[in-house]
Amino acid sequence: MKVNLDLSVCQGYANCLAAAPEFFDIDDRGQAVLLKIVAETAEEQAAVLAAIPMCPVMAISVDEG
Repeated sequence: MKVNLDLSVCQGYANCLAAAPEFFDIDDRGQAVLLKIVAETAEEQAAVLAAIPMCPVMAISVDEG
């Protein structure tokens, strides 16, 4: 699955980092950074899917396939 991060709405809450630290980080400006674009394993996919509802501004989405 491909991971998408909409930086135009990200507010830097860092909830994504708590859920999936291998995919997200926070930069010096306090905005999320996408570290990995593709979640390949079931564990990676589960972590990314867990991060989606944790984002209060819904900045994370995925493309299946």
